[in-house]
Amino acid sequence: MVTIREEKMADVSAREALLDEAFGIERFEKTCERLRAGRLPANGLALIAEVDGEIVGTVRLWHVNAGGVSDALVLGPLAVAKSMHSKGIGARLMRAALNRASLAGHSAVILVGDAAYYTRFDFSVALTDGLWLPGPVERERFLGLELKAGALSRAFGLVRATGEWTSMDAQSEPLDEKIDIVRQAA
Repeated sequence: MVTIREEKMADVSAREALLDEAFGIERFEKTCERLRAGRLPANGLALIAEVDGEIVGTVRLWHVNAGGVSDALVLGPLAVAKSMHSKGIGARLMRAALNRASLAGHSAVILVGDAAYYTRFDFSVALTDGLWLPGPVERERFLGLELKAGALSRAFGLVRATGEWTSMDAQSEPLDEKIDIVRQAA
């Protein structure tokens, strides 16, 4: 049985291992990482999927200002263990995260991802027409979802990180150091 629950501090190493399996260390070079680096996920919007006590999926949402929409979120990353693909776990995580975001009063969610996957959750490239990210992105992968009708209709400008800062501790290196590690490994 799959259980969806809020992430706990004790989940960090298992979550990071899952993300490494899914995306590799190159994930730290992605444009959306600039919106997450040094920030805490939105309260109640860091979720874990568990099967028999093992973490098999993760999704997190982060506060952003999306071209003037101050109560927007950026979603990512969403990952499911390879051994659990095609079992609906990613969809369950998405539905839980979007439902919680809506109940918390957020108006929109943006992401960079596979349009074929995310359009089933009503994400659309048309909703990000007036927005741009702090780095390169393939426009067809830059998607938006309105949790409140019309929330992104007048959004225009740069998507900026907002929300709480995390303290840099021994487990988290600054993004620049992580990128340097990736470049050295290449």
